Amino acid sequence: MDDGLIRSERLIKGFWELVQVDSVSGKERQLADLLFLKLSAMGLKVREDRAGYEVGSNTGNIIGRLPGSGKGPVLMLCAHMDTVEPGLNVEPVLADGVIRSSGDTILGADDKAGIATILEVLRVVSEQRIEHGGLEVVFTIWEEGGMFGAKNLEYNLLDACFGYVLDGNGPPGTIVTRAPSHEQIGITIRGKAAHAGINPEDGINAIKVASEAIAQMNLGRIDEETTTNIGIISGGMATNIIPDSVTIQGEARSLSTAKRRAQTARICQAIQKAAENYGAKADISTETIYNGFHLDKQSPPVKVALEAALGLGLKPRLEKTGGGSDANIFNSRGIPTAVLGIGMQKVHTTEEYIAVADLVKNARYLLEIVRMAQGMQF
Repeated sequence: MDDGLIRSERLIKGFWELVQVDSVSGKERQLADLLFLKLSAMGLKVREDRAGYEVGSNTGNIIGRLPGSGKGPVLMLCAHMDTVEPGLNVEPVLADGVIRSSGDTILGADDKAGIATILEVLRVVSEQRIEHGGLEVVFTIWEEGGMFGAKNLEYNLLDACFGYVLDGNGPPGTIVTRAPSHEQIGITIRGKAAHAGINPEDGINAIKVASEAIAQMNLGRIDEETTTNIGIISGGMATNIIPDSVTIQGEARSLSTAKRRAQTARICQAIQKAAENYGAKADISTETIYNGFHLDKQSPPVKVALEAALGLGLKPRLEKTGGGSDANIFNSRGIPTAVLGIGMQKVHTTEEYIAVADLVKNARYLLEIVRMAQGMQF
């Protein structure tokens, strides 16, 4: 294996440039325009879809296609353009082989390390004329908080046989093959207002109803596959008024759909029981935000990634995760997709960082995946 194909300095410079482009969720326009130009300059046919129009972002997903130069499957390579807050005016610093943010912001390795990796591999593939069956690049909008870009992607523009999302925890060589389904739970408890000092007995305290219901819930980690959480509570107008309304937002996740449904049912039952005990009313809504996925070792994306890791001397790790990604959506739309760990650390915090060595390993690993897919039969 010729590790020298990946140009480390160019890769680092590219990542450095990307993290300094503001692209918080829903406001990815500047980064999208930059990536459109970069992909076009490398000879890809590039399009922007209408996902932004559908979800209220100022840009759509960016989709690029590099025609195949040999045999093999068409691969999809994906990373998301958006970042969480605080993500404006990022100033990266490099010290002791690690890139961090110098200020009170996230770094944006989630997921600009994935974008930088894909761009470097595309350059090497073109420069070295490495044969492949076709590469489709998808840079999505608004992944954080709901995978809205992937959900509204124009799938008729894709021909991919299988794909990879570069957005996982763990070092290069980590392959996420299982991810949970996620159900959102919205609750409104309606009590009765009264003066808290004059006639409190005439009221029904919606916050008290909510608190007793929540006290009966099993929250946090339920088992190795399942978690539940109540994350937001809002209600009341003043301390001298018995609150007549409170809203609650929660979620249930599990690698097992049956377990997720059971946890959601228990939360709903606790709410209904508490409401009945106090003569309150409860309106409950549930929505499946995304479905889970489970890829076995023989599925094309896992098989190729395993062989590529072994070919590079990386120790492959098949992992499950408690979080979702664009891969959840791609798998549900019929494109088998694995998530690759890219070495990003402490994401969604101002302490986020990534080692330069992992950036380079990411690019070498993805390049080997492209090569390996060329020679495998499916």
